[in-house]
Amino acid sequence: MSKESSQRSRDAGAHRVVVIVDQNSNPFELGCATEVFGLRRPEIGRDLYDFRLCSPEPATLMRDGFFTLTGVAGLEAAEEADTLIVPNRPDVEVPRRPAVLAAIRRAHARGARLIGFCSGAFTLAEAGVLDGRRATAHWQWADAFRARFPAVRLESDVLFVDDGDILTAAGSAAALDLGLHVVRRDHGAEVGNAVSRRLVFAANRDGGQRQFVERPMPDLPDESLAPVLAWAQARLASPLTVADLAGRAAVSPATLHRRFRAQLGTTPLAWLTKERLALACRLIERGESRVEVVARRSGLGTAAHLRTLMRRETGITPSAYRQRFGPEAR
Repeated sequence: MSKESSQRSRDAGAHRVVVIVDQNSNPFELGCATEVFGLRRPEIGRDLYDFRLCSPEPATLMRDGFFTLTGVAGLEAAEEADTLIVPNRPDVEVPRRPAVLAAIRRAHARGARLIGFCSGAFTLAEAGVLDGRRATAHWQWADAFRARFPAVRLESDVLFVDDGDILTAAGSAAALDLGLHVVRRDHGAEVGNAVSRRLVFAANRDGGQRQFVERPMPDLPDESLAPVLAWAQARLASPLTVADLAGRAAVSPATLHRRFRAQLGTTPLAWLTKERLALACRLIERGESRVEVVARRSGLGTAAHLRTLMRRETGITPSAYRQRFGPEAR
């Protein structure tokens, strides 16, 4: 985002996301943050965030010396962050700079949201803000993390953890999953879906899914779930069951369950429930105010069931969701 665009967003009260980039940081996660939070969104008609990069020094050598990052703000930019994304680097045993850790502590103390991608959990833990909190990191560092930070409740087999004001993601592409989750949390399901479509990325991979998803070898027959997923998404209001999905895929329910686990890291019923809840959120955002109608049109059945699911998955009721993301909120 240009300086002029950034100033306009800030003047308009846009939420400021600041990424701290330090020596040996991973370029991929930096790219994910820039894609999700930093790019203009003409398809939405407004900028979602005021986005800035900052670094403790004028020239920052990225991971393995791939390139040197220059021309970004100094570390003082972190003091104005509403959301602060912390550095992540593959050499997790190397201590982080005291100035970076101090900036993270100050951001946490003033109520800023903190995000760590991949090994960023080590940075947050070293800053002392994760003690007693839930977090995740790449599975290959789980044992090292637990040994070094026993006070942190590490969940090593999930894509990301949302612990309120501190969010962490496992390695690589899970940064996109967490980024899109944050967009949905801040701006609603409709905007989150628009951003995911722009990225050509799965719109709603649940944070509780496994980090490692098994893939069939190339010489196996095509067992893609795409056709049955598309078929089900067009019929969410219908009383679909796992048996219906299995019948459409021409396999047994047990085989379907096994393919869902292998390809999506979840169960058919859990996927169906998530898709229906996402549809319910979109209906509310588009202006449907009758909870019973939203429940029926999304296939969730009753208003009571919808309220229970929304509280569990979003932390708020349908009416609160409408106040935050409905047409009257825009």
